[in-house]
Amino acid sequence: MVQPAGSSSLVVESARPEDFPRIADLTVGVYVGGGLAEPHYAEELADVAGRAGRSELMVIRDGGGTVVGSVALVLRGDFGNITTSEDEAAFRMLVVDPAVQGRGVGELLVTTCLDRARAAGKHRMVISTDPRMSAAQRLYERLGFARLTERDWSPVPGVDLMVYVREL
Repeated sequence: MVQPAGSSSLVVESARPEDFPRIADLTVGVYVGGGLAEPHYAEELADVAGRAGRSELMVIRDGGGTVVGSVALVLRGDFGNITTSEDEAAFRMLVVDPAVQGRGVGELLVTTCLDRARAAGKHRMVISTDPRMSAAQRLYERLGFARLTERDWSPVPGVDLMVYVREL
């Protein structure tokens, strides 16, 4: 369990199966409902059990225990999509409840991913993001990520993703 400095109300921990419906609703709502992802992606976004089996699924809870953020940390396997070596980690489907955006939830999720990847012996964090996710991109850049344009990719026609990297 990790708590951000100066905040006793946010806690990062491993997701539990009983969290999966909340994570699914939050992820689909923010990504698809917020216009950050195409509707055809909703099924994958809602498959929380599937990503929990392929990643380290983490959540942040508020002081009342409600899940207000989630991320899937990928340390190995094909769920990383853009990782190209065992030295690389990735995280996917970072989501923060709009009611708490701007309060450090996303930053805490990203820094926890960086810390855990480093502890696992990884040397780089490689992530992809949709160009519409400008707030996330500002966060990544502030945390030391840089564009890796040569690895930009399209998972399906019409969806172009930007890749960012940070050395660990």
